[in-house]
Amino acid sequence: MTFQPDSSLEQEEVDEIVAGAIETNEVVLFMKGTELMPQCGYSQRALELIGNHRTEYETVDVLESLDEYRTALAEHSGWETIPQTFVDGEFVGGSDVLAELEDRGELAETLETS
Repeated sequence: MTFQPDSSLEQEEVDEIVAGAIETNEVVLFMKGTELMPQCGYSQRALELIGNHRTEYETVDVLESLDEYRTALAEHSGWETIPQTFVDGEFVGGSDVLAELEDRGELAETLETS
């Protein structure tokens, strides 16, 4: 999929995508770009940190409708910044929080699901 700055999804559609991804995936990372082509350093860092501890997790590229994703994610996390990680439906944080958890030796446990 090619990013087209003028294209965007309706807010309601993005709200449904976000809610569905959080509900149906043990670990989901909302990021700029894809696993193969992250589009920002923070998203790349989050991918690396999660990938150090998990082989199975979902990613959602928010660039198609960045403003709508920011709005939808803020409803679930209280944060508008991207990337955002959710584990078992709970907001964990962005790449900075993941890095802090890694530094404290707590990221592997945080990414474990029940």
